Amino acid sequence: MRNLSLLSLFLVCTLFGYGHSLYFHIGETERKCFIEEIPDETNVIVNYKVELYDPRSGGFMPSSPGIGMHVEVRDPDDKVLLSRVYSSEGKISFTSHTPGEHVICMYSNSSAWFSGSQLRVHLDIQVGEHAVNYGEVVQKEKLSELQLRVRQLLDQVEQITKEQNYQRYREERFRQTSESTNSRVLWWSVTQTAVLLAMGAWQMKHLKSFFEAKKLV
Repeated sequence: MRNLSLLSLFLVCTLFGYGHSLYFHIGETERKCFIEEIPDETNVIVNYKVELYDPRSGGFMPSSPGIGMHVEVRDPDDKVLLSRVYSSEGKISFTSHTPGEHVICMYSNSSAWFSGSQLRVHLDIQVGEHAVNYGEVVQKEKLSELQLRVRQLLDQVEQITKEQNYQRYREERFRQTSESTNSRVLWWSVTQTAVLLAMGAWQMKHLKSFFEAKKLV
């Protein structure tokens, strides 16, 4: 049972620690944005590398020094956390202060490339404990292998706690939205019923007046 519990903890840690890498193509003046759901007070590192299309070889080669990327990061409240121009290869880091969907946008710093060439951007987003360079931590703090493993487990547990808090935050937001929607639907139904009753009463009164005018009653 003890081994099973340790295995379960390891699997949970693996699931909650996340990061992903990809590449995409981008054209002139084109803007690419990515959405990352990030808990609050979480470190994020974005590594990227830009390659330029080579029509002679039909492949991509390292871009020239003049080509860079403008990177913009916005938090769930649409506030700009980061906005600046970087070189064709680099690393971006920021810390989230509000839980929710963060938007990471990238576009070229130039609109006049070589004959409208296409760029390939390799992107690697690391969130939470995956954003920590444990090699630098070992050298800086002189940690043993056991101490490093304990440090990693503590970071993973901290990230799990942040993820759980974020899930509770999302659940609370969803519950508030559901309650607001239900309240609006209820009041709309009440309003419709009141209008129908008022129209029915007016029609009955009008019909009664019509019968009295025709001396049918």
